[in-house]
Amino acid sequence: MTRYLSPVTRHPQIALIGAKGMLARKVAEQASRKYTVIPLDLPEFDMTDRTRVLERISSLRPEIIINCAAFTQVDRCETEEVLANKVNGEAVGFLAEAAKAVDATLVHVSTDYVFSGEQNRPYREDDPTGPQSAYGRSKLLGEQAIMSSGLEKYFIVRTSWLYGPGGNNFVETMIRLAKEREELRVVADQVGSPTYTGDLAEAIVRLVKSDTSRVKSKGSSPVTRHPSLVTGFPSPPFGLYHFADEGQCSWHEFAMAIIDLAREWGEPVVTRRIVPITTADYPLPAKRPAYSALSNEKYKTVTGARIPDWRESLKNYFSERGRV
Repeated sequence: MTRYLSPVTRHPQIALIGAKGMLARKVAEQASRKYTVIPLDLPEFDMTDRTRVLERISSLRPEIIINCAAFTQVDRCETEEVLANKVNGEAVGFLAEAAKAVDATLVHVSTDYVFSGEQNRPYREDDPTGPQSAYGRSKLLGEQAIMSSGLEKYFIVRTSWLYGPGGNNFVETMIRLAKEREELRVVADQVGSPTYTGDLAEAIVRLVKSDTSRVKSKGSSPVTRHPSLVTGFPSPPFGLYHFADEGQCSWHEFAMAIIDLAREWGEPVVTRRIVPITTADYPLPAKRPAYSALSNEKYKTVTGARIPDWRESLKNYFSERGRV
């Protein structure tokens, strides 16, 4: 049975899966202004335990489930693909099943690694997938689990090159190495779109805010979406979206921008040279897409939202670090 919310009764509830993670922290920070956020994470909540997932979600009956949990150690996935498939694939299906049972909206975060990397233009939502790594295959399984579950109320949001406070990421790695080494060697033949967790969290909250603006008029049949109270645009249709900060760069270009800002912010940088290298010069167990920039056109068209350029967001991140 569909529920309708009265704004005077209580805030809508969000069950935030993987609540201790880098992205989830930003989601909680932004969502807590309008929602009651219920953090769920290991060891108390194991999303690979179907019975536990169904019982916990049934007892909470949240309006929204946001899944920020994943097995994201890309190279480890190559040797632990069974576990990767369980966490990133099968368990996502459990969340979809639970969401359907309580009439909740599910938001699931996916990745640019579901693509082959063989294109030379930003990937759209309708482009064919072709993951080249165990991690990418496992994340695609998660998407497919949602789409085949019968759940209608879902947002799958693919993103790329994520960084932010409270987690291991490329930005913090570069800052650390820049304090230790005079020369850094960074891959220059992989291109993508760096994305700040604060921007992605805002996009996720924007999608779910518009969804929870539903109301029911007395004596009326269930109504469809109302225009978003946040954007003034019609509420986005459920389905698959891409979201990354605007623009694209190589890891080498990203590293140069990071270290330039680190100097500006007074970090004790000793690096003098950032040498561009090829993927072949730095072999890793998992194959990375050579090109995985994502097109934001669908998201921008249906929300009317402005997405900052990756350089602007990187500056914002350094500003945030400087205030801590």
